[in-house]
Amino acid sequence: MRIKDWPVSERPRERLLAQGAAALSDAELLALLLGNGAAGHGALDCARAALQRLGSVGAVLAAPAPVITALPGWGLASYTRLQAVVELGKRALREEARRAAPMDSPQAVRSYLALALARLGHEIFTVLFLDAQHRLIAIEEMFRGTLTQTSVYPREVVKHALQHNCAAVILAHNHPSGVAEPSRADQALTRALQSALALVDVRVLDHIVVAGAQTVSFAERGLL
Repeated sequence: MRIKDWPVSERPRERLLAQGAAALSDAELLALLLGNGAAGHGALDCARAALQRLGSVGAVLAAPAPVITALPGWGLASYTRLQAVVELGKRALREEARRAAPMDSPQAVRSYLALALARLGHEIFTVLFLDAQHRLIAIEEMFRGTLTQTSVYPREVVKHALQHNCAAVILAHNHPSGVAEPSRADQALTRALQSALALVDVRVLDHIVVAGAQTVSFAERGLL
């Protein structure tokens, strides 16, 4: 049955307007983004099939275009809407992190990093550059690929720190494996960056590892 054939009070759009978006299930929210379903299948059926195929709403949002367009009822238009939602979420969280010092609002920083880095199929190393009051100056993706002490070049991080005239940084990277526990290589890399940045009087305040919905802080673990 198509959503427009449902009783008005049960339709996702009307329920969202009456009760708020939090009242809707993952499938109902995805159905609103999808709009139309496939022949013989409503938008909600197609949304449920996508969740069942990919496992979670996070996996749907992170899926590449070929995966989304292969789902029944989904196409490039649906993929672009999903990407727009993800990017708007990133920008909203980035603005929240800018409004207050990241160290005063660590959850905003973690939420942004989790949305930006989680569920990627490759490793990304990101640096948050902060001023003397620990306010956010810029966020830059510095490196991609397998991260080691030799693939992340301290001199490049130092160069960008000087360009931004920053006083401190927060490092971050993701683990596509889904395990957020810092590795020995992560710890060695952090020490190398600390030493290099100390030469130009820039502090490393934290190094955050993202894996799916999990985040691990080096500072909280006493690893800095």
